[in-house]
Amino acid sequence: MSTPTQPPADPADMMQRMQADLIDSYDEELEMEIDDRGFDEDAVRSSFTAEQRLQRRAYFQELFRLQGELVKLQDWVVATKHKAVIIFEGRDAAGKGGVIKRITQRLNPRVCRVAALPAPNDRERTQWYFQRYISHLPAGGELVLFDRSWYNRAGVERVMGFCSDDEYEEFFRSVPEFEKMLVRAGIQVIKYWFSISDEEQHTRFLGRIHDPLKQWKLSPMDLESRRRWEDYTKAKEVMMERTHINEAPWWVVQADDKKKARLNCMAHLLAQMPYHEVPHDPVILPSRERHEDYERQPVPPQMVVPELY
Repeated sequence: MSTPTQPPADPADMMQRMQADLIDSYDEELEMEIDDRGFDEDAVRSSFTAEQRLQRRAYFQELFRLQGELVKLQDWVVATKHKAVIIFEGRDAAGKGGVIKRITQRLNPRVCRVAALPAPNDRERTQWYFQRYISHLPAGGELVLFDRSWYNRAGVERVMGFCSDDEYEEFFRSVPEFEKMLVRAGIQVIKYWFSISDEEQHTRFLGRIHDPLKQWKLSPMDLESRRRWEDYTKAKEVMMERTHINEAPWWVVQADDKKKARLNCMAHLLAQMPYHEVPHDPVILPSRERHEDYERQPVPPQMVVPELY
Protein backbone atom coordinates (compact mmCIF):
# COMPACT_ATOMS: atom_id res chain seq x y z
CA MET A 1 0.00 0.00 0.00
CA SER A 2 1.34 3.45 -0.84
CA THR A 3 0.32 7.01 -0.10
CA PRO A 4 1.33 10.03 -2.20
CA THR A 5 1.79 12.27 0.80
CA GLN A 6 4.75 13.09 3.00
CA PRO A 7 5.12 14.90 6.33
CA PRO A 8 4.74 18.66 5.92
CA ALA A 9 8.01 20.56 6.07
CA ASP A 10 8.51 23.58 8.26
CA PRO A 11 8.63 26.53 5.76
CA ALA A 12 11.09 28.50 7.89
CA ASP A 13 13.42 25.52 8.18
CA MET A 14 13.16 24.86 4.45
CA MET A 15 14.07 28.47 3.65
CA GLN A 16 17.09 28.28 5.96
CA ARG A 17 18.28 25.12 4.26
CA MET A 18 17.88 26.63 0.81
CA GLN A 19 19.73 29.75 1.90
CA ALA A 20 22.56 27.65 3.35
CA ASP A 21 22.83 25.76 0.06
CA LEU A 22 23.01 29.04 -1.85
CA ILE A 23 25.72 30.38 0.44
CA ASP A 24 27.65 27.14 -0.04
CA SER A 25 27.64 27.71 -3.80
CA TYR A 26 29.03 31.21 -3.21
CA ASP A 27 31.74 29.68 -1.03
CA GLU A 28 32.95 27.77 -4.09
CA GLU A 29 33.74 31.13 -5.68
CA LEU A 30 35.49 32.31 -2.52
CA GLU A 31 37.57 29.13 -2.43
CA MET A 32 38.80 29.83 -5.94
CA GLU A 33 39.56 33.42 -5.02
CA ILE A 34 41.58 32.24 -2.02
CA ASP A 35 43.40 29.83 -4.31
CA ASP A 36 44.21 32.69 -6.68
CA ARG A 37 45.57 34.84 -3.89
CA GLY A 38 47.67 32.15 -2.25
CA PHE A 39 47.19 33.39 1.30
CA ASP A 40 44.67 33.56 4.12
CA GLU A 41 41.37 35.12 3.05
CA ASP A 42 40.42 36.35 6.54
CA ALA A 43 43.64 38.31 6.80
CA VAL A 44 43.06 39.80 3.35
CA ARG A 45 39.44 40.72 4.02
CA SER A 46 40.35 42.75 7.08
CA SER A 47 42.87 44.75 5.04
CA PHE A 48 40.41 45.73 2.30
CA THR A 49 39.54 49.38 1.99
CA ALA A 50 35.90 50.37 1.59
CA GLU A 51 36.49 50.92 -2.14
CA GLN A 52 38.12 47.51 -2.55
CA ARG A 53 35.21 45.83 -0.79
CA LEU A 54 32.80 47.54 -3.18
CA GLN A 55 34.89 46.46 -6.18
CA ARG A 56 34.99 42.91 -4.89
CA ARG A 57 31.24 42.86 -4.40
CA ALA A 58 30.71 44.29 -7.89
CA TYR A 59 32.97 41.59 -9.34
CA PHE A 60 31.00 38.78 -7.73
CA GLN A 61 27.66 40.30 -8.72
CA GLU A 62 28.73 40.56 -12.33
CA LEU A 63 30.31 37.10 -12.29
CA PHE A 64 27.07 35.53 -11.03
CA ARG A 65 25.06 37.49 -13.61
CA LEU A 66 27.28 36.29 -16.46
CA GLN A 67 27.15 32.71 -15.18
CA GLY A 68 23.35 33.00 -15.22
CA GLU A 69 23.54 34.09 -18.85
CA LEU A 70 25.81 31.14 -19.59
CA VAL A 71 23.11 28.82 -18.26
CA LYS A 72 20.67 30.44 -20.71
CA LEU A 73 23.26 29.98 -23.46
CA GLN A 74 23.58 26.32 -22.52
CA ASP A 75 19.81 25.81 -22.80
CA TRP A 76 19.84 27.49 -26.21
CA VAL A 77 22.78 25.35 -27.39
CA VAL A 78 20.89 22.20 -26.43
CA ALA A 79 17.60 23.37 -27.94
CA THR A 80 19.15 24.44 -31.26
CA LYS A 81 21.79 21.68 -31.47
CA HIS A 82 24.43 24.37 -31.85
CA LYS A 83 28.08 23.27 -31.96
CA ALA A 84 31.00 25.41 -30.86
CA VAL A 85 34.71 25.03 -30.19
CA ILE A 86 36.26 27.67 -27.93
CA ILE A 87 40.06 27.73 -27.94
CA PHE A 88 42.04 29.22 -25.04
CA GLU A 89 45.67 29.99 -25.75
CA GLY A 90 48.24 32.21 -24.07
CA ARG A 91 51.46 32.17 -22.13
CA ASP A 92 51.88 30.03 -19.04
CA ALA A 93 50.12 31.59 -16.01
CA ALA A 94 48.03 33.86 -18.25
CA GLY A 95 44.80 32.82 -16.51
CA LYS A 96 43.29 30.46 -19.09
CA GLY A 97 42.40 27.83 -16.50
CA GLY A 98 40.77 30.40 -14.22
CA VAL A 99 38.34 31.66 -16.84
CA ILE A 100 37.57 28.11 -18.00
CA LYS A 101 36.64 27.22 -14.40
CA ARG A 102 34.28 30.18 -14.15
CA ILE A 103 32.65 29.43 -17.51
CA THR A 104 32.02 25.78 -16.75
CA GLN A 105 31.25 26.01 -13.03
CA ARG A 106 27.45 26.29 -13.33
CA LEU A 107 27.08 24.31 -16.55
CA ASN A 108 26.24 20.71 -17.32
CA PRO A 109 29.52 18.88 -18.11
CA ARG A 110 27.62 16.78 -20.64
CA VAL A 111 26.89 19.95 -22.60
CA CYS A 112 29.98 22.05 -21.91
CA ARG A 113 33.17 20.04 -21.55
CA VAL A 114 36.87 20.81 -21.40
CA ALA A 115 39.54 19.20 -23.58
CA ALA A 116 43.04 19.53 -22.14
CA LEU A 117 45.21 17.09 -24.06
CA PRO A 118 48.61 15.95 -22.77
CA ALA A 119 51.70 15.80 -24.93
CA PRO A 120 51.23 13.36 -27.82
CA ASN A 121 52.38 9.78 -27.25
CA ASP A 122 54.55 7.79 -29.66
CA ARG A 123 51.57 6.59 -31.70
CA GLU A 124 49.98 10.03 -31.91
CA ARG A 125 53.22 11.53 -33.20
CA THR A 126 52.88 9.37 -36.32
CA GLN A 127 49.27 10.43 -36.97
CA TRP A 128 47.96 13.31 -39.01
CA TYR A 129 48.66 16.27 -36.75
CA PHE A 130 44.98 17.19 -36.18
CA GLN A 131 43.84 13.59 -35.73
CA ARG A 132 43.97 13.41 -31.95
CA TYR A 133 41.81 16.53 -31.65
CA ILE A 134 39.03 15.19 -33.88
CA SER A 135 37.44 12.93 -31.25
CA HIS A 136 37.01 15.91 -28.93
CA LEU A 137 35.01 18.01 -31.39
CA PRO A 138 31.38 18.71 -30.39
CA ALA A 139 28.24 17.02 -31.56
CA GLY A 140 24.98 18.95 -31.84
CA GLY A 141 24.09 20.64 -28.56
CA GLU A 142 27.65 20.72 -27.19
CA LEU A 143 30.33 23.27 -26.37
CA VAL A 144 33.96 22.17 -26.17
CA LEU A 145 36.56 24.37 -24.48
CA PHE A 146 40.12 23.57 -25.53
CA ASP A 147 42.61 24.42 -22.78
CA ARG A 148 45.40 24.72 -25.34
CA SER A 149 44.79 23.23 -28.73
CA TRP A 150 46.30 22.38 -32.09
CA TYR A 151 48.08 25.74 -31.82
CA ASN A 152 50.71 24.00 -29.69
CA ARG A 153 52.56 23.48 -32.95
CA ALA A 154 52.78 27.22 -33.56
CA GLY A 155 53.88 27.89 -29.99
CA VAL A 156 55.67 25.48 -27.70
CA GLU A 157 56.59 22.99 -30.45
CA ARG A 158 58.13 25.72 -32.58
CA VAL A 159 60.00 27.44 -29.75
CA MET A 160 61.27 24.22 -28.15
CA GLY A 161 62.21 22.56 -31.43
CA PHE A 162 59.66 19.72 -31.16
CA CYS A 163 58.69 20.04 -34.81
CA SER A 164 60.68 20.46 -38.01
CA ASP A 165 60.54 23.52 -40.24
CA ASP A 166 58.57 21.50 -42.79
CA GLU A 167 56.02 20.41 -40.17
CA TYR A 168 55.72 23.99 -38.98
CA GLU A 169 55.04 25.31 -42.48
CA GLU A 170 52.61 22.50 -43.22
CA PHE A 171 50.69 23.45 -40.07
CA PHE A 172 50.18 26.98 -41.36
CA ARG A 173 49.08 25.67 -44.75
CA SER A 174 46.62 23.26 -43.13
CA VAL A 175 45.11 25.05 -40.14
CA PRO A 176 43.11 27.71 -42.03
CA GLU A 177 41.60 25.01 -44.23
CA PHE A 178 40.99 22.77 -41.23
CA GLU A 179 39.12 25.50 -39.38
CA LYS A 180 37.17 26.52 -42.48
CA MET A 181 36.14 22.89 -42.84
CA LEU A 182 34.90 22.85 -39.24
CA VAL A 183 32.88 26.00 -39.86
CA ARG A 184 31.38 24.55 -43.05
CA ALA A 185 30.37 21.51 -40.99
CA GLY A 186 28.41 23.78 -38.67
CA ILE A 187 30.96 24.09 -35.87
CA GLN A 188 31.53 27.63 -34.63
CA VAL A 189 35.21 28.27 -33.87
CA ILE A 190 36.13 30.97 -31.33
CA LYS A 191 39.80 31.60 -30.50
CA TYR A 192 41.08 33.53 -27.47
CA TRP A 193 44.62 34.59 -26.71
CA PHE A 194 45.22 35.65 -23.10
CA SER A 195 47.85 38.37 -23.09
CA ILE A 196 49.92 39.19 -20.00
CA SER A 197 52.95 41.37 -19.52
CA ASP A 198 56.49 40.20 -18.80
CA GLU A 199 56.25 41.60 -15.26
CA GLU A 200 52.90 39.94 -14.52
CA GLN A 201 54.05 36.50 -15.63
CA HIS A 202 57.16 36.93 -13.48
CA THR A 203 54.99 37.73 -10.46
CA ARG A 204 52.65 34.79 -11.05
CA PHE A 205 55.53 32.36 -11.48
CA LEU A 206 57.02 33.52 -8.17
CA GLY A 207 53.64 33.01 -6.54
CA ARG A 208 53.52 29.43 -7.81
CA ILE A 209 57.07 28.73 -6.66
CA HIS A 210 56.27 29.80 -3.10
CA ASP A 211 52.81 28.17 -2.88
CA PRO A 212 52.99 24.40 -2.15
CA LEU A 213 49.47 23.97 -3.53
CA LYS A 214 50.47 25.47 -6.89
CA GLN A 215 53.99 24.18 -7.45
CA TRP A 216 52.59 21.33 -9.54
CA LYS A 217 51.57 23.95 -12.11
CA LEU A 218 55.21 24.73 -12.85
CA SER A 219 56.81 22.19 -15.17
CA PRO A 220 60.36 22.36 -16.50
CA MET A 221 58.78 23.44 -19.80
CA ASP A 222 57.07 26.37 -18.05
CA LEU A 223 60.34 27.51 -16.53
CA GLU A 224 62.09 27.27 -19.89
CA SER A 225 59.28 29.27 -21.49
CA ARG A 226 60.04 32.04 -19.03
CA ARG A 227 63.63 32.19 -20.24
CA ARG A 228 62.49 32.23 -23.86
CA TRP A 229 59.93 35.02 -23.47
CA GLU A 230 61.00 36.80 -26.65
CA ASP A 231 60.95 33.61 -28.72
CA TYR A 232 57.37 32.96 -27.61
CA THR A 233 56.44 36.55 -28.48
CA LYS A 234 57.77 36.12 -32.01
CA ALA A 235 56.01 32.76 -32.41
CA LYS A 236 52.71 34.23 -31.20
CA GLU A 237 52.97 37.15 -33.65
CA VAL A 238 53.59 34.80 -36.59
CA MET A 239 50.75 32.52 -35.46
CA MET A 240 48.21 35.33 -35.33
CA GLU A 241 49.33 36.82 -38.63
CA ARG A 242 48.97 33.50 -40.45
CA THR A 243 45.85 32.06 -38.78
CA HIS A 244 43.62 35.10 -38.19
CA ILE A 245 40.88 34.29 -40.71
CA ASN A 246 37.36 35.64 -41.14
CA GLU A 247 35.79 32.27 -40.40
CA ALA A 248 37.74 31.91 -37.12
CA PRO A 249 39.40 35.16 -36.02
CA TRP A 250 41.61 35.59 -32.97
CA TRP A 251 40.41 37.62 -30.00
CA VAL A 252 42.96 39.02 -27.54
CA VAL A 253 42.00 39.18 -23.85
CA GLN A 254 44.04 41.63 -21.77
CA ALA A 255 44.80 39.45 -18.77
CA ASP A 256 47.09 41.28 -16.35
CA ASP A 257 44.01 41.75 -14.13
CA LYS A 258 42.54 38.26 -13.63
CA LYS A 259 39.08 39.38 -12.57
CA LYS A 260 38.63 41.80 -15.44
CA ALA A 261 39.93 39.20 -17.89
CA ARG A 262 37.38 36.64 -16.72
CA LEU A 263 34.45 39.01 -16.94
CA ASN A 264 35.54 40.45 -20.30
CA CYS A 265 36.04 37.01 -21.83
CA MET A 266 32.74 35.65 -20.52
CA ALA A 267 30.82 38.70 -21.75
CA HIS A 268 32.50 38.50 -25.16
CA LEU A 269 31.81 34.78 -25.47
CA LEU A 270 28.11 35.35 -24.78
CA ALA A 271 28.03 38.02 -27.50
CA GLN A 272 29.36 35.56 -30.11
CA MET A 273 26.15 33.49 -30.19
CA PRO A 274 22.58 34.67 -30.89
CA TYR A 275 21.20 32.86 -27.86
CA HIS A 276 17.94 33.65 -26.13
CA GLU A 277 16.12 32.32 -23.11
CA VAL A 278 14.48 28.99 -23.89
CA PRO A 279 11.04 28.57 -22.28
CA HIS A 280 10.64 25.60 -19.97
CA ASP A 281 7.60 23.90 -18.55
CA PRO A 282 7.17 24.56 -14.82
CA VAL A 283 9.06 22.06 -12.68
CA ILE A 284 6.82 20.33 -10.17
CA LEU A 285 8.44 18.21 -7.51
CA PRO A 286 6.42 15.00 -7.13
CA SER A 287 5.57 13.65 -3.70
CA ARG A 288 7.56 10.62 -2.64
CA GLU A 289 5.66 7.37 -2.40
CA ARG A 290 5.62 5.83 1.06
CA HIS A 291 5.00 2.15 1.71
CA GLU A 292 4.00 0.81 5.09
CA ASP A 293 6.10 -2.34 4.64
CA TYR A 294 9.28 -0.40 3.75
CA GLU A 295 12.01 -0.34 6.38
CA ARG A 296 15.38 1.26 5.76
CA GLN A 297 18.28 -1.07 6.54
CA PRO A 298 21.06 0.22 8.83
CA VAL A 299 24.52 0.81 7.34
CA PRO A 300 27.22 -1.43 8.87
CA PRO A 301 29.44 0.74 11.10
CA GLN A 302 32.63 -0.42 9.37
CA MET A 303 31.38 1.13 6.13
CA VAL A 304 30.81 4.60 7.54
CA VAL A 305 33.39 7.31 6.87
CA PRO A 306 34.69 8.65 10.23
CA GLU A 307 33.23 12.07 11.05
CA LEU A 308 36.39 13.99 11.80
CA TYR A 309 34.73 17.37 11.23
